Amino acid sequence: MAQTLKTDWTLFGTTVGLTTFGVIILYSASSVIAELRYGSSWHFVVRQALWLVPAFALMMFLKRTHYKKLQNSTVAFAAIGLVLMLLGIVFFVDSAHHRWLRVGPLGLQPSELAKPALVIFLAYFVAWRAQAINTRYTLYPASVAVGLLILTVVIADLGTAVVLGVTATVIFFVAGLRWRFCAIAAGLALLGLAFFIVSKPYRLARVVGYVDPDFKIVSSIDPAGHIEGYLHQSLTSRDTSYQSEQSKIAVGTGGVIGAGLMQGKQKLLYLPEAHTDFIYAVVSEELGMFGSAGVLLAFGIILWRGLRAAVRIPDDFGRYLALGITAVVVVQGLMNISVVLGMMPTKGIPLPLISSGGSSLLSTAASLGILMNVSEHAG
Repeated sequence: MAQTLKTDWTLFGTTVGLTTFGVIILYSASSVIAELRYGSSWHFVVRQALWLVPAFALMMFLKRTHYKKLQNSTVAFAAIGLVLMLLGIVFFVDSAHHRWLRVGPLGLQPSELAKPALVIFLAYFVAWRAQAINTRYTLYPASVAVGLLILTVVIADLGTAVVLGVTATVIFFVAGLRWRFCAIAAGLALLGLAFFIVSKPYRLARVVGYVDPDFKIVSSIDPAGHIEGYLHQSLTSRDTSYQSEQSKIAVGTGGVIGAGLMQGKQKLLYLPEAHTDFIYAVVSEELGMFGSAGVLLAFGIILWRGLRAAVRIPDDFGRYLALGITAVVVVQGLMNISVVLGMMPTKGIPLPLISSGGSSLLSTAASLGILMNVSEHAG
């Protein structure tokens, strides 16, 4: 007799609730700029809805598909191989930003697909090599695969590359990677992060603007002004603190109960990217501390259900799958919120299920569909 599974209504309800809330707050955050740019206040909501249908369908399909069907070398290597191929194509097709594959009015970001692909690959590979996790026969191929994926992503999207790196670290740490290997990996990751920050003037400007907004430290280190001149090579780097300042104004204005839905002022062309990377600031301004705390609580529930599934599932593949997906969603959410609150340098990364962005919605919904299936088998 086939096993009857009990739906994880807590995780399912949280996912649907966040997505529904995202559509509502997206209209509030984007209606003005959509009217000015496209002549319709519903432009971004309609575009999000076009992605919402396939995203929800894919989530339900993966929710109903036994997660062990993903524990297959063909699936694991095909997933990461396909993403690497798409990232290679987008590098040449989108010569300006190296991010988008355009299909008519819609655009696909392969870097978003890298998140579930990496989790599936690592869950399969680490479970397969569980008894020899600290040998070179495991570490070398894993390092090549993960490193190549992160390198192809970091060219255009440093934030996503950080999320991928943290996710890989979580999986390997739980799998029993020795501390010295963890330290080596962390050191190489920090060196790589520093290199890719310095390689782009706007990235370095954001970091410098965060730790030294008045350039006092920079001036003392480099009196000739070479560093400051390098930072100003990018037009976007000349006022790197503007977004953060406007975001903090929005959060502070919201207070405890907020200004009311649709009543926020910072989204009226003061706060750039109010409907994407800084949508949490709109939540805080319009719905106050209660609204912003509610979003945090929702990600806390995803963290709880993901860790619960990882602890209860009896096999290694399911455990690493649950851990990886939980890390991807929660780390990305916390990074976005930290940027909005001024706790991290400005970095363009969407708030999962809420920010405008079809690729992010599709990737997150697919990932959570897999997590729901693992959770349901965990009991």
